Amino acid sequence: MTNNLQINKVWNFENSYSHLPQKLFTAQNPESVKNPKLVILNKPLAEDLGLDINYLESNLGLTVLAGNSIPEGAYPLAQAYAGHQYGYFTMLGDGRAILIGEHITPKGERYDIQLKGSGRTPYSRGGDGKAALGPMLREYIISEAMYKLGILTTRSLAVVTTGESIFREKMLPGAVLTRIASSHIRVGTFQYISHYGTIEDLRLLADYTILRHYPEFISEDEKYLLLLKGVVNRQAKLIAKWQLVGFIHGVMNTDNMLISGETIDYGPCAFMDTYNPNTVFSSIDRYGRYSYKNQPEIAAWNLARFAESILPLLHDDQEKALKIANEAISDFEKIYYKHWLKGMRKKLGLFGEEPEDEILVVELLNIMEKYKADFTNTFKQLTLEKYTNTEMFSSLEFENWSAKWQSRLENQDKSIDESKNLMKKNNPAVIPINHRVEEALSAAVEGNDYCKLDRLLDILSNPYEYSSEQDEYSQLPPPSKIPYRTFCGT
Repeated sequence: MTNNLQINKVWNFENSYSHLPQKLFTAQNPESVKNPKLVILNKPLAEDLGLDINYLESNLGLTVLAGNSIPEGAYPLAQAYAGHQYGYFTMLGDGRAILIGEHITPKGERYDIQLKGSGRTPYSRGGDGKAALGPMLREYIISEAMYKLGILTTRSLAVVTTGESIFREKMLPGAVLTRIASSHIRVGTFQYISHYGTIEDLRLLADYTILRHYPEFISEDEKYLLLLKGVVNRQAKLIAKWQLVGFIHGVMNTDNMLISGETIDYGPCAFMDTYNPNTVFSSIDRYGRYSYKNQPEIAAWNLARFAESILPLLHDDQEKALKIANEAISDFEKIYYKHWLKGMRKKLGLFGEEPEDEILVVELLNIMEKYKADFTNTFKQLTLEKYTNTEMFSSLEFENWSAKWQSRLENQDKSIDESKNLMKKNNPAVIPINHRVEEALSAAVEGNDYCKLDRLLDILSNPYEYSSEQDEYSQLPPPSKIPYRTFCGT
Protein backbone atom coordinates (compact mmCIF):
# COMPACT_ATOMS: atom_id res chain seq x y z
CA MET A 1 0.00 0.00 0.00
CA THR A 2 1.12 3.54 -0.73
CA ASN A 3 -0.19 6.67 0.85
CA ASN A 4 0.61 9.61 -1.40
CA LEU A 5 -0.26 13.10 -0.20
CA GLN A 6 -1.02 14.12 -3.79
CA ILE A 7 -4.12 11.93 -3.67
CA ASN A 8 -5.68 14.18 -1.06
CA LYS A 9 -5.83 17.05 -3.57
CA VAL A 10 -8.67 15.25 -5.31
CA TRP A 11 -10.61 13.43 -2.62
CA ASN A 12 -12.42 15.14 0.24
CA PHE A 13 -13.12 12.35 2.68
CA GLU A 14 -15.04 12.21 5.92
CA ASN A 15 -15.78 9.01 7.77
CA SER A 16 -18.93 9.57 9.79
CA TYR A 17 -19.98 5.91 9.59
CA SER A 18 -16.86 4.91 11.49
CA HIS A 19 -18.17 6.84 14.52
CA LEU A 20 -21.06 4.38 14.92
CA PRO A 21 -20.80 1.35 17.25
CA GLN A 22 -17.85 -0.72 16.07
CA LYS A 23 -19.89 -3.90 15.80
CA LEU A 24 -21.38 -2.36 12.63
CA PHE A 25 -18.10 -2.57 10.72
CA THR A 26 -14.55 -3.86 10.59
CA ALA A 27 -11.62 -1.65 9.62
CA GLN A 28 -10.23 -3.29 6.51
CA ASN A 29 -7.97 -2.26 3.63
CA PRO A 30 -8.68 -3.55 0.13
CA GLU A 31 -6.27 -6.10 -1.26
CA SER A 32 -3.62 -4.90 -3.69
CA VAL A 33 -3.92 -6.18 -7.26
CA LYS A 34 -1.13 -7.16 -9.64
CA ASN A 35 -1.63 -5.20 -12.81
CA PRO A 36 -4.57 -2.76 -12.69
CA LYS A 37 -5.94 -1.20 -15.85
CA LEU A 38 -8.73 1.35 -16.13
CA VAL A 39 -11.22 0.05 -18.70
CA ILE A 40 -14.10 2.48 -18.19
CA LEU A 41 -14.55 5.79 -16.39
CA ASN A 42 -17.80 7.66 -15.84
CA LYS A 43 -16.62 11.17 -16.66
CA PRO A 44 -19.96 12.98 -16.14
CA LEU A 45 -20.28 11.38 -12.70
CA ALA A 46 -16.69 12.27 -11.86
CA GLU A 47 -17.41 15.90 -12.72
CA ASP A 48 -20.56 15.88 -10.55
CA LEU A 49 -18.47 14.58 -7.67
CA GLY A 50 -15.89 17.30 -8.18
CA LEU A 51 -13.17 14.80 -9.07
CA ASP A 52 -10.44 15.62 -11.56
CA ILE A 53 -10.75 13.38 -14.62
CA ASN A 54 -7.09 13.69 -15.59
CA TYR A 55 -6.15 12.51 -12.11
CA LEU A 56 -8.55 9.55 -12.24
CA GLU A 57 -7.08 8.50 -15.58
CA SER A 58 -3.51 8.83 -14.29
CA ASN A 59 -1.47 6.09 -12.67
CA LEU A 60 -1.99 7.78 -9.31
CA GLY A 61 -5.77 7.78 -9.71
CA LEU A 62 -5.68 4.18 -10.90
CA THR A 63 -3.97 3.05 -7.71
CA VAL A 64 -6.95 4.30 -5.69
CA LEU A 65 -9.60 2.85 -8.01
CA ALA A 66 -7.81 -0.50 -7.88
CA GLY A 67 -7.43 -0.44 -4.11
CA ASN A 68 -3.64 -0.29 -4.17
CA SER A 69 -3.50 3.15 -2.49
CA ILE A 70 -5.51 4.66 0.33
CA PRO A 71 -6.12 8.41 0.10
CA GLU A 72 -5.18 10.47 3.12
CA GLY A 73 -8.25 11.02 5.27
CA ALA A 74 -9.93 7.78 4.18
CA TYR A 75 -10.90 5.10 6.68
CA PRO A 76 -11.51 1.87 4.75
CA LEU A 77 -14.00 -0.51 6.33
CA ALA A 78 -16.29 -3.42 5.58
CA GLN A 79 -19.84 -3.00 6.81
CA ALA A 80 -21.68 -5.63 8.81
CA TYR A 81 -25.34 -6.36 8.15
CA ALA A 82 -27.80 -9.21 8.16
CA GLY A 83 -30.65 -10.04 5.85
CA HIS A 84 -33.46 -12.29 4.78
CA GLN A 85 -32.26 -14.12 1.68
CA TYR A 86 -35.21 -15.76 -0.06
CA GLY A 87 -37.07 -15.46 3.22
CA TYR A 88 -34.40 -16.96 5.48
CA PHE A 89 -32.52 -14.81 7.99
CA THR A 90 -28.74 -14.95 7.95
CA MET A 91 -25.68 -13.01 9.07
CA LEU A 92 -24.08 -11.15 6.16
CA GLY A 93 -21.79 -8.18 5.53
CA ASP A 94 -19.51 -6.76 2.86
CA GLY A 95 -17.91 -9.98 1.68
CA ARG A 96 -16.11 -8.40 -1.26
CA ALA A 97 -16.55 -4.67 -0.87
CA ILE A 98 -14.68 -2.00 1.03
CA LEU A 99 -16.09 1.43 1.88
CA ILE A 100 -13.12 3.74 1.34
CA GLY A 101 -14.84 6.75 2.83
CA GLU A 102 -17.50 9.39 2.34
CA HIS A 103 -16.54 11.93 -0.31
CA ILE A 104 -17.90 15.44 0.18
CA THR A 105 -18.50 17.19 -3.13
CA PRO A 106 -17.95 20.91 -3.78
CA LYS A 107 -21.73 21.30 -3.33
CA GLY A 108 -21.53 19.73 0.11
CA GLU A 109 -23.16 16.45 -0.92
CA ARG A 110 -21.99 13.26 0.80
CA TYR A 111 -21.42 10.03 -1.14
CA ASP A 112 -20.01 6.66 -0.17
CA ILE A 113 -17.05 5.57 -2.28
CA GLN A 114 -16.98 1.78 -2.28
CA LEU A 115 -14.66 -0.65 -4.04
CA LYS A 116 -16.47 -3.82 -5.05
CA GLY A 117 -14.39 -6.92 -5.72
CA SER A 118 -11.58 -5.70 -3.51
CA GLY A 119 -10.77 -8.89 -1.61
CA ARG A 120 -11.73 -10.93 1.41
CA THR A 121 -13.21 -9.44 4.58
CA PRO A 122 -14.36 -11.00 7.87
CA TYR A 123 -17.80 -11.32 6.21
CA SER A 124 -16.68 -13.23 3.11
CA ARG A 125 -18.05 -16.55 4.43
CA GLY A 126 -15.42 -18.60 2.61
CA GLY A 127 -15.50 -16.56 -0.60
CA ASP A 128 -12.45 -15.05 -2.25
CA GLY A 129 -13.80 -11.50 -2.08
CA LYS A 130 -13.07 -10.94 -5.74
CA ALA A 131 -15.31 -10.00 -8.67
CA ALA A 132 -15.30 -10.95 -12.33
CA LEU A 133 -15.13 -8.36 -15.08
CA GLY A 134 -18.46 -9.28 -16.70
CA PRO A 135 -20.68 -8.71 -13.63
CA MET A 136 -18.88 -5.45 -12.82
CA LEU A 137 -19.45 -4.12 -16.34
CA ARG A 138 -23.04 -5.32 -16.14
CA GLU A 139 -23.60 -3.30 -12.96
CA TYR A 140 -22.03 -0.29 -14.66
CA ILE A 141 -24.38 -0.58 -17.66
CA ILE A 142 -27.60 -1.20 -15.75
CA SER A 143 -27.01 1.28 -12.93
CA GLU A 144 -26.22 4.08 -15.40
CA ALA A 145 -29.24 3.13 -17.52
CA MET A 146 -31.44 3.32 -14.43
CA TYR A 147 -30.04 6.74 -13.59
CA LYS A 148 -30.80 8.02 -17.09
CA LEU A 149 -34.33 6.59 -16.82
CA GLY A 150 -34.84 8.82 -13.78
CA ILE A 151 -34.82 6.04 -11.19
CA LEU A 152 -32.97 6.44 -7.90
CA THR A 153 -29.92 4.20 -7.95
CA THR A 154 -26.41 3.64 -6.81
CA ARG A 155 -24.01 4.57 -9.60
CA SER A 156 -20.75 3.34 -11.08
CA LEU A 157 -17.70 5.57 -11.31
CA ALA A 158 -15.18 3.18 -12.82
CA VAL A 159 -14.24 -0.40 -13.60
CA VAL A 160 -10.63 -1.51 -13.28
CA THR A 161 -9.31 -4.88 -14.37
CA THR A 162 -6.89 -6.43 -11.89
CA GLY A 163 -4.58 -8.46 -14.11
CA GLU A 164 -5.65 -11.51 -12.12
CA SER A 165 -7.92 -14.43 -12.96
CA ILE A 166 -10.63 -15.67 -10.64
CA PHE A 167 -12.48 -18.96 -10.72
CA ARG A 168 -16.26 -18.98 -11.25
CA GLU A 169 -16.89 -22.43 -12.78
CA LYS A 170 -14.15 -21.32 -15.17
CA MET A 171 -11.30 -18.83 -15.06
CA LEU A 172 -12.43 -15.24 -15.64
CA PRO A 173 -10.69 -11.85 -15.65
CA GLY A 174 -10.93 -10.09 -12.30
CA ALA A 175 -12.13 -6.53 -11.83
CA VAL A 176 -12.96 -3.87 -9.24
CA LEU A 177 -15.98 -1.58 -9.55
CA THR A 178 -16.09 1.81 -7.84
CA ARG A 179 -19.65 2.21 -6.62
CA ILE A 180 -21.16 5.52 -5.53
CA ALA A 181 -24.13 5.67 -3.15
CA SER A 182 -25.73 8.25 -0.92
CA SER A 183 -25.04 5.56 1.69
CA HIS A 184 -24.99 1.78 1.98
CA ILE A 185 -27.31 1.62 5.00
CA ARG A 186 -29.69 -1.25 4.36
CA VAL A 187 -32.76 -2.77 5.95
CA GLY A 188 -30.30 -5.54 6.78
CA THR A 189 -28.11 -3.06 8.67
CA PHE A 190 -30.98 -2.43 11.08
CA GLN A 191 -31.75 -6.14 11.27
CA TYR A 192 -28.14 -6.79 12.23
CA ILE A 193 -27.96 -4.23 15.03
CA SER A 194 -31.40 -5.29 16.28
CA HIS A 195 -30.15 -8.87 16.68
CA TYR A 196 -26.57 -8.30 17.80
CA GLY A 197 -26.56 -4.85 19.40
CA THR A 198 -28.22 -2.97 22.23
CA ILE A 199 -31.17 -0.62 22.07
CA GLU A 200 -28.71 2.23 22.42
CA ASP A 201 -26.77 0.91 19.41
CA LEU A 202 -30.04 0.81 17.48
CA ARG A 203 -30.87 4.35 18.52
CA LEU A 204 -27.45 5.62 17.42
CA LEU A 205 -27.86 3.98 13.99
CA ALA A 206 -31.38 5.37 13.59
CA ASP A 207 -30.32 8.90 14.58
CA TYR A 208 -27.38 8.71 12.18
CA THR A 209 -29.64 7.51 9.37
CA ILE A 210 -32.14 10.29 9.99
CA LEU A 211 -29.41 12.93 9.95
CA ARG A 212 -27.99 11.53 6.73
CA HIS A 213 -31.15 10.83 4.76
CA TYR A 214 -34.14 12.40 6.53
CA PRO A 215 -32.71 15.44 8.35
CA GLU A 216 -36.09 17.18 8.38
CA PHE A 217 -37.22 14.65 11.00
CA ILE A 218 -34.34 14.89 13.47
CA SER A 219 -35.99 17.39 15.85
CA GLU A 220 -39.45 15.81 15.73
CA ASP A 221 -40.87 14.00 18.77
CA GLU A 222 -41.84 10.97 16.67
CA LYS A 223 -38.71 10.96 14.52
CA TYR A 224 -38.41 7.15 14.42
CA LEU A 225 -41.98 6.75 13.21
CA LEU A 226 -41.31 9.45 10.64
CA LEU A 227 -38.18 7.55 9.58
CA LEU A 228 -40.27 4.42 9.03
CA LYS A 229 -42.88 6.36 7.07
CA GLY A 230 -40.18 8.08 5.04
CA VAL A 231 -38.62 4.77 4.05
CA VAL A 232 -42.04 3.34 3.19
CA ASN A 233 -42.77 6.33 0.96
CA ARG A 234 -39.43 6.22 -0.86
CA GLN A 235 -39.61 2.48 -1.46
CA ALA A 236 -43.19 2.69 -2.71
CA LYS A 237 -42.16 5.33 -5.22
CA LEU A 238 -39.06 3.37 -6.24
CA ILE A 239 -40.84 0.07 -6.84
CA ALA A 240 -43.55 1.85 -8.85
CA LYS A 241 -40.84 3.25 -11.12
CA TRP A 242 -39.34 -0.22 -11.53
CA GLN A 243 -42.72 -1.59 -12.60
CA LEU A 244 -43.32 1.26 -15.03
CA VAL A 245 -40.21 0.44 -17.07
CA GLY A 246 -40.41 -3.34 -16.67
CA PHE A 247 -37.33 -3.62 -14.46
CA ILE A 248 -36.94 -6.87 -12.52
CA HIS A 249 -34.39 -6.71 -9.72
CA GLY A 250 -34.14 -10.45 -9.28
CA VAL A 251 -32.86 -10.64 -5.71
CA MET A 252 -34.92 -8.41 -3.40
CA ASN A 253 -33.42 -9.70 -0.18
CA THR A 254 -33.59 -7.31 2.77
CA ASP A 255 -29.85 -6.66 2.49
CA ASN A 256 -30.52 -5.30 -1.01
CA MET A 257 -32.98 -2.62 0.12
CA LEU A 258 -31.36 0.71 0.93
CA ILE A 259 -32.87 3.06 3.49
CA SER A 260 -32.10 5.95 1.13
CA GLY A 261 -34.51 4.60 -1.50
CA GLU A 262 -31.82 3.91 -4.10
CA THR A 263 -31.66 0.74 -6.16
CA ILE A 264 -28.66 -1.41 -5.27
CA ASP A 265 -27.01 -4.66 -6.41
CA TYR A 266 -27.44 -5.42 -10.10
CA GLY A 267 -26.86 -9.14 -10.10
CA PRO A 268 -29.62 -11.29 -11.62
CA CYS A 269 -31.58 -8.31 -12.90
CA ALA A 270 -32.96 -7.51 -16.33
CA PHE A 271 -35.67 -5.56 -18.12
CA MET A 272 -38.75 -7.48 -19.10
CA ASP A 273 -39.25 -8.08 -22.80
CA THR A 274 -42.45 -10.09 -23.37
CA TYR A 275 -45.03 -8.81 -20.91
CA ASN A 276 -45.72 -11.53 -18.40
CA PRO A 277 -46.29 -10.69 -14.71
CA ASN A 278 -44.69 -14.01 -13.73
CA THR A 279 -41.39 -13.17 -15.41
CA VAL A 280 -38.29 -14.23 -13.49
CA PHE A 281 -34.75 -13.83 -14.80
CA SER A 282 -32.71 -15.09 -11.84
CA SER A 283 -31.36 -18.60 -12.35
CA ILE A 284 -31.84 -19.42 -8.65
CA ASP A 285 -35.35 -18.02 -8.16
CA ARG A 286 -37.06 -21.31 -8.96
CA TYR A 287 -40.39 -20.44 -7.33
CA GLY A 288 -40.81 -16.86 -8.56
CA ARG A 289 -40.45 -15.17 -5.19
CA TYR A 290 -38.93 -12.12 -6.90
CA SER A 291 -40.96 -12.15 -10.09
CA TYR A 292 -42.14 -8.92 -11.70
CA LYS A 293 -45.64 -9.15 -10.21
CA ASN A 294 -44.29 -9.91 -6.72
CA GLN A 295 -41.93 -6.95 -6.41
CA PRO A 296 -44.43 -4.64 -4.67
CA GLU A 297 -45.46 -7.41 -2.27
CA ILE A 298 -41.83 -8.28 -1.47
CA ALA A 299 -41.01 -4.62 -0.88
CA ALA A 300 -43.81 -4.45 1.70
CA TRP A 301 -42.53 -7.68 3.30
CA ASN A 302 -39.01 -6.20 3.53
CA LEU A 303 -40.37 -3.02 5.06
CA ALA A 304 -42.15 -5.08 7.70
CA ARG A 305 -38.74 -6.54 8.62
CA PHE A 306 -37.38 -3.00 8.92
CA ALA A 307 -40.27 -2.03 11.15
CA GLU A 308 -39.66 -5.08 13.35
CA SER A 309 -36.04 -3.99 13.76
CA ILE A 310 -36.92 -0.57 15.14
CA LEU A 311 -39.90 -1.56 17.31
CA PRO A 312 -38.11 -0.59 20.56
CA LEU A 313 -37.76 2.95 19.21
CA LEU A 314 -41.42 3.29 18.26
CA HIS A 315 -42.85 2.72 21.73
CA ASP A 316 -41.79 1.22 25.07
CA ASP A 317 -44.87 -0.99 25.03
CA GLN A 318 -44.31 -3.73 22.45
CA GLU A 319 -48.01 -4.15 21.65
CA LYS A 320 -48.37 -0.43 20.98
CA ALA A 321 -45.15 -0.44 18.97
CA LEU A 322 -46.52 -3.25 16.79
CA LYS A 323 -49.73 -1.33 16.19
CA ILE A 324 -47.80 1.80 15.20
CA ALA A 325 -45.55 -0.20 12.86
CA ASN A 326 -48.44 -2.06 11.22
CA GLU A 327 -50.29 1.17 10.52
CA ALA A 328 -47.19 2.67 8.88
CA ILE A 329 -46.51 -0.44 6.77
CA SER A 330 -50.15 -0.65 5.70
CA ASP A 331 -49.69 2.66 3.88
CA PHE A 332 -47.24 1.09 1.43
CA GLU A 333 -49.83 -0.48 -0.86
CA LYS A 334 -51.86 2.68 -1.41
CA ILE A 335 -48.74 4.88 -1.82
CA TYR A 336 -47.26 2.42 -4.30
CA TYR A 337 -50.51 2.13 -6.23
CA LYS A 338 -50.93 5.91 -6.37
CA HIS A 339 -47.48 6.32 -7.94
CA TRP A 340 -47.96 3.36 -10.28
CA LEU A 341 -51.34 4.52 -11.59
CA LYS A 342 -50.08 8.08 -11.93
CA GLY A 343 -47.14 6.77 -13.95
CA MET A 344 -49.37 4.59 -16.12
CA ARG A 345 -51.59 7.58 -16.90
CA LYS A 346 -48.51 9.44 -18.11
CA LYS A 347 -47.44 6.46 -20.22
CA LEU A 348 -50.84 6.67 -21.96
CA GLY A 349 -50.81 10.45 -22.29
CA LEU A 350 -53.62 10.97 -19.79
CA PHE A 351 -53.94 14.17 -17.80
CA GLY A 352 -56.06 14.42 -14.69
CA GLU A 353 -57.82 11.47 -13.10
CA GLU A 354 -60.88 9.66 -14.34
CA PRO A 355 -62.55 6.63 -12.71
CA GLU A 356 -62.15 4.52 -15.85
CA ASP A 357 -58.37 5.02 -16.06
CA GLU A 358 -57.55 1.99 -13.92
CA ILE A 359 -59.72 -0.26 -16.09
CA LEU A 360 -58.13 1.18 -19.23
CA VAL A 361 -54.65 0.35 -17.95
CA VAL A 362 -55.53 -3.15 -16.75
CA GLU A 363 -57.28 -4.01 -20.03
CA LEU A 364 -54.20 -2.97 -22.01
CA LEU A 365 -51.88 -5.07 -19.84
CA ASN A 366 -54.20 -8.07 -20.18
CA ILE A 367 -54.14 -7.72 -23.97
CA MET A 368 -50.34 -7.41 -23.92
CA GLU A 369 -50.06 -10.55 -21.83
CA LYS A 370 -52.44 -12.53 -24.04
CA TYR A 371 -50.56 -11.64 -27.23
CA LYS A 372 -47.07 -11.82 -25.68
CA ALA A 373 -46.31 -8.21 -26.57
CA ASP A 374 -42.96 -6.62 -25.73
CA PHE A 375 -43.37 -4.28 -22.76
CA THR A 376 -41.14 -1.37 -23.79
CA ASN A 377 -41.85 -1.50 -27.51
CA THR A 378 -45.62 -1.64 -27.04
CA PHE A 379 -45.66 1.67 -25.18
CA LYS A 380 -43.19 3.11 -27.67
CA GLN A 381 -45.49 2.19 -30.56
CA LEU A 382 -48.50 3.64 -28.77
CA THR A 383 -46.52 6.85 -28.33
CA LEU A 384 -45.60 7.05 -32.01
CA GLU A 385 -48.88 5.51 -33.24
CA LYS A 386 -46.77 3.34 -35.51
CA TYR A 387 -48.02 -0.18 -35.00
CA THR A 388 -46.12 -3.15 -36.35
CA ASN A 389 -48.21 -5.77 -38.05
CA THR A 390 -48.46 -8.04 -35.03
CA GLU A 391 -51.28 -10.22 -33.87
CA MET A 392 -52.04 -7.90 -30.96
CA PHE A 393 -52.43 -4.66 -32.89
CA SER A 394 -54.69 -6.28 -35.46
CA SER A 395 -56.87 -7.96 -32.84
CA LEU A 396 -60.46 -7.01 -32.04
CA GLU A 397 -59.48 -6.61 -28.37
CA PHE A 398 -56.94 -3.94 -29.20
CA GLU A 399 -59.31 -2.22 -31.60
CA ASN A 400 -61.95 -1.94 -28.88
CA TRP A 401 -59.40 -0.83 -26.30
CA SER A 402 -57.93 1.78 -28.65
CA ALA A 403 -61.36 3.29 -29.25
CA LYS A 404 -61.83 3.80 -25.50
CA TRP A 405 -58.31 5.21 -25.17
CA GLN A 406 -58.84 7.68 -28.00
CA SER A 407 -62.12 8.79 -26.47
CA ARG A 408 -60.38 9.42 -23.15
CA LEU A 409 -57.66 11.46 -24.91
CA GLU A 410 -60.15 13.54 -26.86
CA ASN A 411 -62.26 14.36 -23.80
CA GLN A 412 -59.45 15.95 -21.76
CA ASP A 413 -58.56 19.63 -21.90
CA LYS A 414 -55.12 19.00 -23.37
CA SER A 415 -54.17 18.72 -27.02
CA ILE A 416 -53.11 15.49 -28.65
CA ASP A 417 -49.63 16.98 -29.08
CA GLU A 418 -49.42 17.61 -25.34
CA SER A 419 -50.46 14.02 -24.70
CA LYS A 420 -47.82 12.71 -27.07
CA ASN A 421 -45.15 14.82 -25.41
CA LEU A 422 -46.20 13.45 -22.04
CA MET A 423 -45.92 9.90 -23.39
CA LYS A 424 -42.48 10.54 -24.84
CA LYS A 425 -41.25 11.74 -21.46
CA ASN A 426 -42.50 8.59 -19.74
CA ASN A 427 -42.04 5.80 -22.30
CA PRO A 428 -38.37 5.13 -22.99
CA ALA A 429 -37.52 4.53 -26.61
CA VAL A 430 -34.73 2.23 -25.52
CA ILE A 431 -33.76 0.25 -22.42
CA PRO A 432 -30.80 -2.13 -21.84
CA ILE A 433 -32.38 -4.85 -23.92
CA ASN A 434 -31.00 -8.19 -22.80
CA HIS A 435 -29.29 -9.43 -25.95
CA ARG A 436 -27.56 -6.07 -26.48
CA VAL A 437 -26.19 -6.15 -22.94
CA GLU A 438 -24.89 -9.67 -23.43
CA GLU A 439 -23.38 -8.73 -26.79
CA ALA A 440 -21.46 -5.81 -25.25
CA LEU A 441 -20.28 -7.86 -22.27
CA SER A 442 -19.11 -10.73 -24.46
CA ALA A 443 -17.06 -8.44 -26.68
CA ALA A 444 -15.43 -6.75 -23.68
CA VAL A 445 -14.73 -9.85 -21.58
CA GLU A 446 -13.83 -12.33 -24.29
CA GLY A 447 -12.32 -10.02 -26.90
CA ASN A 448 -11.10 -7.04 -24.89
CA ASP A 449 -13.20 -4.94 -27.28
CA TYR A 450 -15.10 -2.10 -25.59
CA CYS A 451 -16.55 -0.51 -28.73
CA LYS A 452 -19.93 -2.24 -28.37
CA LEU A 453 -20.06 -1.34 -24.68
CA ASP A 454 -19.26 2.31 -25.34
CA ARG A 455 -21.85 2.44 -28.10
CA LEU A 456 -24.52 0.85 -25.90
CA LEU A 457 -23.83 3.31 -23.09
CA ASP A 458 -24.09 6.19 -25.54
CA ILE A 459 -27.44 4.93 -26.85
CA LEU A 460 -28.76 4.49 -23.29
CA SER A 461 -27.62 7.95 -22.19
CA ASN A 462 -30.82 9.62 -23.41
CA PRO A 463 -33.57 6.99 -23.36
CA TYR A 464 -36.40 9.45 -24.05
CA GLU A 465 -34.78 11.03 -27.08
CA TYR A 466 -36.60 8.95 -29.73
CA SER A 467 -33.71 9.21 -32.19
CA SER A 468 -33.30 7.04 -35.26
CA GLU A 469 -30.04 5.67 -33.81
CA GLN A 470 -32.03 4.11 -30.96
CA ASP A 471 -34.24 2.04 -33.26
CA GLU A 472 -31.57 -0.58 -33.83
CA TYR A 473 -31.13 -1.01 -30.08
CA SER A 474 -34.84 -1.58 -29.44
CA GLN A 475 -35.18 -4.45 -31.91
CA LEU A 476 -35.85 -7.84 -30.36
CA PRO A 477 -33.59 -10.83 -30.98
CA PRO A 478 -34.80 -13.85 -32.96
CA PRO A 479 -37.19 -16.08 -30.97
CA SER A 480 -35.48 -18.62 -28.73
CA LYS A 481 -36.76 -21.67 -26.91
CA ILE A 482 -34.21 -21.02 -24.15
CA PRO A 483 -35.46 -18.44 -21.61
CA TYR A 484 -33.09 -15.59 -20.75
CA ARG A 485 -31.40 -16.17 -17.41
CA THR A 486 -29.14 -14.04 -15.26
CA PHE A 487 -26.91 -15.12 -12.41
CA CYS A 488 -25.69 -13.88 -9.05
CA GLY A 489 -22.13 -12.69 -9.15
CA THR A 490 -22.06 -8.98 -8.53
